[in-house]
Amino acid sequence: MILLDTQVLLWIRRGDSQLGERSRRQIEFALRDREATVSAFTFWEVAMLHEKGRMDLLSDVGSWRRELLGDGLFEITVSGAIGIRANQLVDFHGDPADRIIVATALQGHRLITSDQGILDWSGALDRMDART
Repeated sequence: MILLDTQVLLWIRRGDSQLGERSRRQIEFALRDREATVSAFTFWEVAMLHEKGRMDLLSDVGSWRRELLGDGLFEITVSGAIGIRANQLVDFHGDPADRIIVATALQGHRLITSDQGILDWSGALDRMDART
Protein backbone atom coordinates (compact mmCIF):
# COMPACT_ATOMS: atom_id res chain seq x y z
CA MET A 1 0.00 0.00 0.00
CA ILE A 2 1.09 3.54 -0.67
CA LEU A 3 0.15 6.70 1.18
CA LEU A 4 0.00 9.96 -0.73
CA ASP A 5 1.23 13.12 0.94
CA THR A 6 -1.06 16.13 0.51
CA GLN A 7 1.00 17.82 -2.21
CA VAL A 8 1.26 14.57 -4.16
CA LEU A 9 -2.50 14.09 -4.04
CA LEU A 10 -2.93 17.57 -5.48
CA TRP A 11 -0.31 16.94 -8.17
CA ILE A 12 -1.88 13.66 -9.33
CA ARG A 13 -5.35 15.23 -9.55
CA ARG A 14 -4.07 18.22 -11.51
CA GLY A 15 -1.71 16.27 -13.75
CA ASP A 16 1.13 18.44 -12.46
CA SER A 17 4.47 17.95 -14.24
CA GLN A 18 6.33 18.15 -10.91
CA LEU A 19 5.17 14.60 -10.21
CA GLY A 20 7.87 12.28 -11.53
CA GLU A 21 7.06 9.57 -14.05
CA ARG A 22 8.09 6.72 -11.72
CA SER A 23 5.85 8.08 -8.95
CA ARG A 24 2.98 8.70 -11.35
CA ARG A 25 3.11 5.08 -12.57
CA GLN A 26 3.25 3.71 -9.02
CA ILE A 27 0.23 5.82 -8.02
CA GLU A 28 -1.74 4.83 -11.11
CA PHE A 29 -1.05 1.14 -10.45
CA ALA A 30 -1.97 1.55 -6.77
CA LEU A 31 -5.25 3.28 -7.67
CA ARG A 32 -6.06 0.55 -10.17
CA ASP A 33 -5.28 -2.17 -7.61
CA ARG A 34 -7.10 -0.24 -4.84
CA GLU A 35 -3.88 0.11 -2.83
CA ALA A 36 -3.63 3.92 -2.76
CA THR A 37 -4.39 5.62 0.54
CA VAL A 38 -4.48 9.08 2.05
CA SER A 39 -4.67 10.23 5.65
CA ALA A 40 -7.99 11.75 6.66
CA PHE A 41 -5.85 14.61 7.98
CA THR A 42 -4.93 15.44 4.37
CA PHE A 43 -8.51 16.60 3.78
CA TRP A 44 -8.25 18.88 6.82
CA GLU A 45 -5.04 20.32 5.39
CA VAL A 46 -6.61 20.88 1.95
CA ALA A 47 -9.69 22.49 3.53
CA MET A 48 -7.45 24.87 5.49
CA LEU A 49 -5.47 25.83 2.37
CA HIS A 50 -8.68 26.31 0.40
CA GLU A 51 -10.24 28.47 3.11
CA LYS A 52 -7.12 30.66 3.29
CA GLY A 53 -7.23 31.18 -0.49
CA ARG A 54 -3.94 29.34 -1.02
CA MET A 55 -5.61 26.72 -3.18
CA ASP A 56 -8.50 26.82 -5.59
CA LEU A 57 -10.60 23.71 -6.16
CA LEU A 58 -13.22 23.40 -8.85
CA SER A 59 -15.67 22.21 -6.21
CA ASP A 60 -15.99 22.37 -2.46
CA VAL A 61 -13.61 20.19 -0.44
CA GLY A 62 -16.36 17.74 0.56
CA SER A 63 -17.31 17.07 -3.07
CA TRP A 64 -13.63 16.80 -4.03
CA ARG A 65 -13.08 14.24 -1.25
CA ARG A 66 -16.09 12.17 -2.31
CA GLU A 67 -14.85 12.18 -5.91
CA LEU A 68 -11.40 10.95 -4.86
CA LEU A 69 -12.83 8.19 -2.70
CA GLY A 70 -15.15 7.24 -5.55
CA ASP A 71 -12.11 6.93 -7.81
CA GLY A 72 -10.63 4.25 -5.56
CA LEU A 73 -8.56 6.20 -3.06
CA PHE A 74 -8.84 4.87 0.50
CA GLU A 75 -8.98 7.21 3.47
CA ILE A 76 -7.17 6.18 6.65
CA THR A 77 -8.77 7.66 9.75
CA VAL A 78 -6.65 9.31 12.40
CA SER A 79 -6.75 7.00 15.39
CA GLY A 80 -5.47 7.55 18.89
CA ALA A 81 -2.53 5.26 18.10
CA ILE A 82 -1.59 7.44 15.12
CA GLY A 83 -1.85 10.55 17.28
CA ILE A 84 0.44 9.08 19.92
CA ARG A 85 2.93 7.84 17.30
CA ALA A 86 2.94 11.33 15.71
CA ASN A 87 3.87 12.83 19.06
CA GLN A 88 6.70 10.34 19.55
CA LEU A 89 8.55 10.96 16.25
CA VAL A 90 12.18 11.58 17.20
CA ASP A 91 14.04 14.51 15.58
CA PHE A 92 11.05 15.38 13.41
CA HIS A 93 9.85 18.94 12.84
CA GLY A 94 6.69 20.23 14.52
CA ASP A 95 4.23 20.51 11.61
CA PRO A 96 1.16 18.59 12.85
CA ALA A 97 -0.04 17.57 9.38
CA ASP A 98 3.36 16.11 8.46
CA ARG A 99 3.56 14.34 11.82
CA ILE A 100 0.14 12.73 11.37
CA ILE A 101 0.87 11.70 7.78
CA VAL A 102 4.25 10.19 8.69
CA ALA A 103 2.76 8.41 11.72
CA THR A 104 0.08 7.00 9.40
CA ALA A 105 2.69 5.81 6.91
CA LEU A 106 4.55 4.04 9.71
CA GLN A 107 1.66 1.56 9.83
CA GLY A 108 3.27 -0.23 6.87
CA HIS A 109 2.70 2.14 3.95
CA ARG A 110 5.20 3.62 1.52
CA LEU A 111 4.83 7.40 1.68
CA ILE A 112 5.11 9.23 -1.62
CA THR A 113 6.10 12.81 -0.83
CA SER A 114 7.96 15.81 -2.18
CA ASP A 115 8.49 17.26 1.30
CA GLN A 116 12.25 17.56 1.73
CA GLY A 117 11.97 17.56 5.51
CA ILE A 118 10.24 14.18 5.40
CA LEU A 119 12.61 12.82 2.75
CA ASP A 120 15.64 13.86 4.85
CA TRP A 121 14.27 12.60 8.17
CA SER A 122 16.48 9.91 9.71
CA GLY A 123 13.58 7.75 10.95
CA ALA A 124 12.78 4.28 9.62
CA LEU A 125 10.13 5.31 7.10
CA ASP A 126 9.50 3.69 3.71
CA ARG A 127 9.36 6.79 1.49
CA MET A 128 9.70 7.76 -2.12
CA ASP A 129 10.52 11.15 -3.62
CA ALA A 130 7.47 12.12 -5.66
CA ARG A 131 9.63 14.07 -8.10
CA THR A 132 11.20 10.86 -9.43
